[in-house]
Amino acid sequence: MSEQSRPARQPEGAPVLSARDVVKTYGATRALKGVNFDVHRGTVTTLFGENGAGKSTLMKILSGVEQPTSGTIILDGEEVTFADTNDARDHGISIIHQELSLAPNLSVRDNLFMGSELRNGLGVDYKEEERRSRDVLAELGLEINPLTQVSELRLGQQQLVEIARALLADSRILIMDEPTSALSAAEVEILFGVINDLTSRGVSIVYISHHLEEALQVTDYAVVLRDGSITANGLAKDIDLEWIVRNMVGENFDLGSPPTGYEFGQVALDIDEISVADPKEPGRLLVDHMSLQVREGEIVCIYGLMGAGRTELLEAVAGRIPMVSGSVRMREDEISKLSLRERLASGLGLVPEDRQRDGLVQTMTVGQNISLASLGTFVRGLFVSRDLERSHTEDAIRDVRVKTAGGNALIGSLSGGNQQKVVIGKIVSTGPKVLLLDEPSRGIDVGAKAEVFRLIAERAREGLAVVYSTSEVGECLSIAHRIIVMRRGKIAAEFGPSVSKEEIMASSGEAVLA
Repeated sequence: MSEQSRPARQPEGAPVLSARDVVKTYGATRALKGVNFDVHRGTVTTLFGENGAGKSTLMKILSGVEQPTSGTIILDGEEVTFADTNDARDHGISIIHQELSLAPNLSVRDNLFMGSELRNGLGVDYKEEERRSRDVLAELGLEINPLTQVSELRLGQQQLVEIARALLADSRILIMDEPTSALSAAEVEILFGVINDLTSRGVSIVYISHHLEEALQVTDYAVVLRDGSITANGLAKDIDLEWIVRNMVGENFDLGSPPTGYEFGQVALDIDEISVADPKEPGRLLVDHMSLQVREGEIVCIYGLMGAGRTELLEAVAGRIPMVSGSVRMREDEISKLSLRERLASGLGLVPEDRQRDGLVQTMTVGQNISLASLGTFVRGLFVSRDLERSHTEDAIRDVRVKTAGGNALIGSLSGGNQQKVVIGKIVSTGPKVLLLDEPSRGIDVGAKAEVFRLIAERAREGLAVVYSTSEVGECLSIAHRIIVMRRGKIAAEFGPSVSKEEIMASSGEAVLA
């Protein structure tokens, strides 16, 4: 959807939902510092801010997940207190969380109606639930059987199921926390159409996204949160990307440029004629006889639309999924038959796309998550040296600039972006020779992105070979020495760093917006 296709609406009348002087503290940490925030009927209010700025905390308070330490919530002109999310939902407020809260072992239908089952005289009306499930999935362009188990869906489809569940609640205020973080360009277009339809019917949307340019397409009113305080707000017609970035981070950030001043070393990673089959349709190849070489100190970006085979390529190279054919070498060593753990020990590290499922252990602390991949290096005799482990994790936290109270903080206390940096820190601290990163900036704000890309560039100067995949064209045009465009499992084009955004998008099969 282009910016011109949806005229911005100006907030009118009294707000339907307000936060007044809201403070939230966690021990000595003040996550929110007297925030005042309004939501108007039939408009999209976008909340911008860096990771840890307090956006998710504010949304959790507005949706009943948490209670404010002080301050008031006003709904339709009256002060309210939400006991929990069910209470907020009964008042017409629903939230779509950034981190998925689906039950993977249940069907799509059962997830959509979990806690709000439809009943008839015989018990749960599964037939009616299935019918409504098909309708709402079709509205989101999701052509799947409602009886499909959620664990069988790819991440983007699971994200749409999460959105569908909120739509079924028939909310009048819908909070969307990073709703497009795992969606393809086509799925984003469908979602924006749904948002336009909802607001035309009077539904109020609170939208949070680190995809700044994308968010501008649906925004009516923008609010910037920084370090727990509102720093700026404005109508869509009065703001632009520069305004958002300036108020978020205090300066205009870019994602850097390809590191220079050194020669690439020998071939560190040699991918030869790799093929990966679709597990659901073994006769179809997700990666089709693809070859790629990456040298020491080189940064290669792999760009492609959803389904192009980016994730499958990286996971096959790392040993997470099987290859049908082909080989992987690190320098002269054939590693195709090694396990994921053995490849990690050989110096090949993967930062996975889904940090919650594949990158973190939620019951562990920040430090325990970081040290998990390299725990064996701290063993002295029969025991793990906690002093060595603590020193290691403190160095990693500092290197990747994780905003945390310390290594003993629970991983769940961190914002999504800082959790992602923990995953990156865990792999980087193993001392890899080749680093694979699958969508490394998913859920990371513009400032944190710059830090992550700066870290990657620094490691490349030290001789690390880097391959990262992305679905954001802007990230290709940052630190990559070489850009590989994938399409239907094959290399569709290869470019140097001076390529244009339009050339990249055209070679991927993506329509370039006017």
